Amino acid sequence: MYRRPRLAALAAGVLLTAGVGSTVPASAAPPRTAASGAAPATAVVTNARWGGHGSFDRIVIDLRNSRPHVSVRSVPVLPYDGTGRKVPLAGKHFLEIRLSPAVAHNDAGHSVYRGPKLLKVHLPVLKGLALTGDFEGYVTFGAAFDSKPLHKTTRLHSPERVVIDVRHPPAGCGA
Repeated sequence: MYRRPRLAALAAGVLLTAGVGSTVPASAAPPRTAASGAAPATAVVTNARWGGHGSFDRIVIDLRNSRPHVSVRSVPVLPYDGTGRKVPLAGKHFLEIRLSPAVAHNDAGHSVYRGPKLLKVHLPVLKGLALTGDFEGYVTFGAAFDSKPLHKTTRLHSPERVVIDVRHPPAGCGA
């Protein structure tokens, strides 16, 4: 006698669950990888490098595992993540480069990042580069410049990396 109401309640629960799952927008679902169908692993930041070119200076951040969200913004001062202490880079203008979700350490807490932690650079526009944080799923870098940086951010693949190109000022403009 009590079997039918239980079956009806179970069927209603299954239908409601299926209906709720099908109404979640695709943008709310975690991204999937093509190979496994699972959410991608956190990006691992392994290196940062730089170079001067004819009309721009370039910063390259090497990655493993996935492509994190990248934000590059001008900031008045560069703080170390977690402490807020000022990063000792000489310059008048700064870019904060933030990657997330990302880490620069392994599961045991040991650094896997092999690039510079704090470095003075002698390029036409880039004057310094620092790893300013590897904290709570964010890896942050700071870059120092004498003049306001005009930059373009690009993602390159095979291997994964983030590239920030900073344009040299036009000739005769004075930095």
